[in-house]
Amino acid sequence: MKFQTARPVAGITVYQPGKPIEEVERELGIRGSIKLASNENPLGPSPRALEAVQRALAGIHRYPDGGGYYLKRALARHHGLTPENFVLGNGTNEVLELVAHACLDPGDPVVFSEGAFIVYLIVSQLASCELRTAPMRDFTHDLEAMAARVDGRTKVVFIANPNNPTGTAVGERALRRLLERVPERTLVVVDEAYCHFAHREDYPDAVKLLPEFTNLVALRTFSKVYGLAGLRVGYGAAHPEVISAMERVREPFNVNSLALAAAEAALEDHAHVERSIRVNAEGREFFVRELAALGFPFVPTQGNFMMVEVGDAKGVYEALLREGVIVRPVAGYGFPRHLRISIGTPEENRRVVEVMAEITGK
Repeated sequence: MKFQTARPVAGITVYQPGKPIEEVERELGIRGSIKLASNENPLGPSPRALEAVQRALAGIHRYPDGGGYYLKRALARHHGLTPENFVLGNGTNEVLELVAHACLDPGDPVVFSEGAFIVYLIVSQLASCELRTAPMRDFTHDLEAMAARVDGRTKVVFIANPNNPTGTAVGERALRRLLERVPERTLVVVDEAYCHFAHREDYPDAVKLLPEFTNLVALRTFSKVYGLAGLRVGYGAAHPEVISAMERVREPFNVNSLALAAAEAALEDHAHVERSIRVNAEGREFFVRELAALGFPFVPTQGNFMMVEVGDAKGVYEALLREGVIVRPVAGYGFPRHLRISIGTPEENRRVVEVMAEITGK
């Protein structure tokens, strides 16, 4: 069949998610697999969120609250802002699309780092933008190099902090320098999906910088520390004028009623958040110790995953799959010798290290 597309879609990068357990076990005829490929919370969802979903089930014959009234007010209390500072999305991926729809015209320059979260590239391609990328320094965003690529025409700068897949983060001083250097009309989008796991002392909270910088957009998600990846809910925080523009291009009812209820409840489940952060820190220390002992180079992480150099990444990835261990190859990000391994439960962490050692003869 022949049809005409609106743009050369063949040239748009396709996002490759981590393989589901069910798919791997069906294809390979195995059981008992573990998935450490998508940076999910190994403890599962917030118990309070599960209770809220159960209560909300009776109302799923009704459309959800299209404006997210209660969740926005909960977010405002949580961050010390107003409801007008927030837009909700079907995950932060949709919020990134809202930024593109609201702010980018074909040919507009956008700036992001090489090796950054690939959705920045995808939304920029969808908007037919001019791509300006800066090389990383030590697997980390080089904000000075990125700022040098910004001019009066640049509409958006994308920053992942911590970055996926490298796990690195920039400090507050470097972020402030970039915000002070770029033109006020250029939006700086700081994606903080993994902010709860960051442990460097000078890690900046971009949401707290909003009163100082009207061109700043901070993104957060409920998919990671809150354990709600399957419900797909995230949000953007920004100046009300920026939020208003994003609301105009937002699809109606973009966040379902179960996700709204779960997110509002999860936001107040401090015990679950604290436990998730603690388990991640313990798992991070385990990986640092065990990977170093086995001689696998790795990038020190500020997230809930490790990017590990294994040499023949494709071969090791496929061998791990056959043993029922699902991780993530990152050649598409420019790291063909590395795998990204999510931090799981202690049992899962031990299993992936033991299988890696056996496969590679370490």
